[in-house]
Amino acid sequence: MIELTIADRVATVVLNAPDKLNALNEEALAELNDAYDEAQGAGVRALVLRGEGRAFCAGRDIAGVDPRDDDVSGYLGELVTPLLRKMSSFPAPTFAMAHGACLGVGLGLLIATDVVYVDENAKIGSPFANLGATLDSGGHALFFERLGAHKTLDLIYTGRLMTGAEAVQSGLFSQVFPAGEALAAVEAAAARAATGATHAFVASKNLIAQLRDERLGLWESVADENAAQAALCDTDDYREGFAAFQEKRKPTFRGN
Repeated sequence: MIELTIADRVATVVLNAPDKLNALNEEALAELNDAYDEAQGAGVRALVLRGEGRAFCAGRDIAGVDPRDDDVSGYLGELVTPLLRKMSSFPAPTFAMAHGACLGVGLGLLIATDVVYVDENAKIGSPFANLGATLDSGGHALFFERLGAHKTLDLIYTGRLMTGAEAVQSGLFSQVFPAGEALAAVEAAAARAATGATHAFVASKNLIAQLRDERLGLWESVADENAAQAALCDTDDYREGFAAFQEKRKPTFRGN
């Protein structure tokens, strides 16, 4: 599912499972982890992350997951969080192109990337209102810091998704482009960065990371999200939300 190419000191990592909107299962996360390791080992000076098909990443692949024995704690705590930390500390400038669905873990991949260019029609937010689950992968910290409590909870409660234009206007990501133009822009930005002062860029990246973590408590928030998600696994609403999604029907939540 994960493809890596390296040319002119730029690594391009592609999520390539368009039939399932690049949703990520355990195997795909392991492949993505390996791709970042390989890119780092090759000494690239910039990295581009993008998704193939109609979406960047629709989040976790829950096809075939049984919510009655779902190891969400292992999925998030042992696979997703270490990957996001690795992505955040990659020793070169990183760029992402986001289009279509950018949800759940897919949103987390963007949060862990230095610069994000988005298609104007991207869909960004918390889709968990119909799953009996909660936003994860750093979404609470990012949304609260950029949007404030009221708008964050409005998005969570309603499940409404922001367009790429709205997300950039709200300060979530870097730049928005008309449909079909973001990829060329992000590739050009990465190419420029790859010919720049890499050590100086990484110094700035590390300084920003320190400021962000001190201000947001990002990784502490991620750990709290993981714990909350694990606790929700024991609720009837969580099991109903998963079943409804898998059966392609509207869930009936009872608050249990």
